[in-house]
Amino acid sequence: MTSRIPHTLTRNPHLTATAALTLTATLTQTQPTYNTPSGDIHLTAVKHSIIQLIETNAEQRDDGTSLVGTFVRLAWHASGTYSQADHTGGSQGGRMRFDPEASFGANAGLNVARAALESVKAQHPAISYADLYCLSGVAAIEHAGGPAIEFELGREDAVSGESSPPDGRLPDADKGSSKGTIEHVREVFYRMGFGDREIVALLGAHALGRCHTDRSGYWGPWTFAENTMSNEYFRLLVEERWSPKTMHNGKPWTGPDQFEDSTGKLMMLPSDIALIRDPSFRKYVEMYAKDEDLFFKDFAQAFSKLLSLGVPLSTAAGKPWYQFW
Repeated sequence: MTSRIPHTLTRNPHLTATAALTLTATLTQTQPTYNTPSGDIHLTAVKHSIIQLIETNAEQRDDGTSLVGTFVRLAWHASGTYSQADHTGGSQGGRMRFDPEASFGANAGLNVARAALESVKAQHPAISYADLYCLSGVAAIEHAGGPAIEFELGREDAVSGESSPPDGRLPDADKGSSKGTIEHVREVFYRMGFGDREIVALLGAHALGRCHTDRSGYWGPWTFAENTMSNEYFRLLVEERWSPKTMHNGKPWTGPDQFEDSTGKLMMLPSDIALIRDPSFRKYVEMYAKDEDLFFKDFAQAFSKLLSLGVPLSTAAGKPWYQFW
């Protein structure tokens, strides 16, 4: 697949200030210590290295799976711990390298992605782990045919996990009922500063990758093209008939509650089904199912915003970079 490398990405000098300048005066916790890698970083070269890693790994697997979805999940989980109430969490620090974040249940299996990226870090030592983890998601989405994602360098690496946020900030797939799951999804994303439309757009990333029983306990891909970014996730949500999974490979299903299509080869999580059971969420699902270009536009802005959480603002008009256009 031909990769898309959009515009040249440059280092924002306002994002490379010390960590003390990145947190507001309302914080009462001890200021974390950060390392700032030195040297020039050529973003196009780093992205090409990530894409080459994805392609080489896919050839080695030779089973139709790849690191695409895993890298998107890594970028998402490295950023999705942010709280706008106290400005803790987020992508600054690259703290998933350390406990406690490395051992969060929601991050199960992401050691595979982090280990794979060590070869890219060795090729480009000037890039911070915090930037690399986020950039891997950007490169994966663009390589999978998705939209160009606005992205800037400047995240610094924490030297330990001491400043990690508490566990439990990342979304769970099921809270036992549709009502509870819907409330949980909103609680998680509202905490970060997202609205309903952005929530639905971000969950469209489920077009990529699959679930693994040895990681999340769930099984299967969301679409038949798990390495291709598209609006297929939304189309399947509204057009397919989804029923609770009861069997797997001829035996009773013993994993957590999930849904399957008529073929039994595709899956949806309870949090996915919640999107079509809630009227506000559903209207955006239906909108994106009909208009892939609109989905790509909204996803690109929401994902860029996600990756910026916890990172110092640019000074242009006092806006974060995801609001420049």
